[in-house]
Amino acid sequence: MRLFRLAKILTVGLRFGLDQMVLDADSSGRLLRLWHFFFFWRRFREPRAVRLRRALESLGPIFVKFGQMLSTRRDLLPTDLADELALLQDQVPPFPEAQALKVIEGFYHRPVDEVFHKFERTPVASASVAQVHFAELPDGTEVAVKILRPGIERVIAHDIALLETAAILLDKLWVEGRRLKPREVVAEFSKYLNDELDLMREAANCSQLRRNFTDSPLLVVPEVYWDWCGRSVMVMERMRGIPISRIEALKAQGTDLSALSRAGVEIFFTQVFRDGFFHADMHPGNIFVHADGRYIALDFGIMGTLNEEDKNYLAQNFLAFFKRDYRRVALAHIEAGWVPAHTRVDEFEAAIRTVCEPIFDKPLKDISFGKTLLRLFQTARRFEMEVQPQLVLLQKTLLNIEGLGRQLDPELDLWKTAKPFLERWMDEQVGWRALVAGIRSEAPNWAATLPQLPRLVHQALTEPARRQREQQDELARLSAGQRRNNRLLGFAGALLVALLAIEVYRMFG
Repeated sequence: MRLFRLAKILTVGLRFGLDQMVLDADSSGRLLRLWHFFFFWRRFREPRAVRLRRALESLGPIFVKFGQMLSTRRDLLPTDLADELALLQDQVPPFPEAQALKVIEGFYHRPVDEVFHKFERTPVASASVAQVHFAELPDGTEVAVKILRPGIERVIAHDIALLETAAILLDKLWVEGRRLKPREVVAEFSKYLNDELDLMREAANCSQLRRNFTDSPLLVVPEVYWDWCGRSVMVMERMRGIPISRIEALKAQGTDLSALSRAGVEIFFTQVFRDGFFHADMHPGNIFVHADGRYIALDFGIMGTLNEEDKNYLAQNFLAFFKRDYRRVALAHIEAGWVPAHTRVDEFEAAIRTVCEPIFDKPLKDISFGKTLLRLFQTARRFEMEVQPQLVLLQKTLLNIEGLGRQLDPELDLWKTAKPFLERWMDEQVGWRALVAGIRSEAPNWAATLPQLPRLVHQALTEPARRQREQQDELARLSAGQRRNNRLLGFAGALLVALLAIEVYRMFG
């Protein structure tokens, strides 16, 4: 089976000229000329990026998802490949009704009609890992039931093994392949896929995001019905809305597209900077719009997180960026350890200035925030910047948000929309509000500690003297013991001499 799959991959690769893409990286060109000699009859009219996308589509859903993930690694891929792979759509035929029912009945240990009051046999959405059916709980609550594709674990394990083999070959045989870090990329892809195979993890992500946006006027997240959830089945509130890509339908509904685009920006920055927990797969298929104008988030398999250090790094960069303090931007990268400590600050500063300075001469609405961040990452890579997966997800999500926003409102000024929010957040992080928030956060600990403060101070002041007395007592004890041992040894020695003298007298006296 694996050999058959490998043969298919090689056949598809040759059909779309993927071998030529690899050989193009041979600086000498000798291998490429030799290959053309044997395959002189092949001619490709399509660009290499289009051929790569079509090859992945031919290989099936797992390779399509791999291409989607690769499109986010703009820190590694050339722009033309990343742009084309971003066009991949994960449109997979649904699996048969009988298989869906078998998964449900195997999980609940009951017939589907005993579990749900109503269960629609025809799925409303299908992807490579799971598909969704509408249903009703016994109390009449309308829900969406997400079912893991049967046998998907085996399929994924099989294809991941082949990808790992290909990555090893690229790493060993292709000089350019080492820079692309193929084994690390495949390992990252494997992690994402394995996370998506556990629908309980996705349910937990959904629940966390819903809690973060409780009573939000901007975003609605479905409720999870935990009593019906497991690793292979997830049941959540059914959401009604219009896909965000259907612009004409949104206009007919009376949705204010400009307000919707601004709300999307605020939702993104709220997730990132307030919560450090953001939806990292915000393509049009995962976003609907409610009749009241709120966003509806769906599909929570891929979520990004930022810790306090990441957010502090971003705060320093944004503050310095708004002030055109490129030296501070360079120092922030070095202090975070993302570029080597030996990096020359002046050279790094000049490279960042080259990226950022031209954009300030453009109207703000013509500036792409996401692309600027991307160019900064690419510049940092020249200075051996280590790839930060959480920031790659952030940059990919920002590009998605910016693209959606401009689709809704071509005049969207992302900077003007985001800047007040960022300035307020950064003021809360590094200004006097941060000090007040820190005091408020630590106040409960202080309330418990303050009554103990006199005793703690007394202990701190007396501890050195106490330790010194203990050390002196220990030294005195050891000294007394040594003297006692010396006396015993002296007595034993005298006794031994006396005994020897007596024995000598007896022998010779």
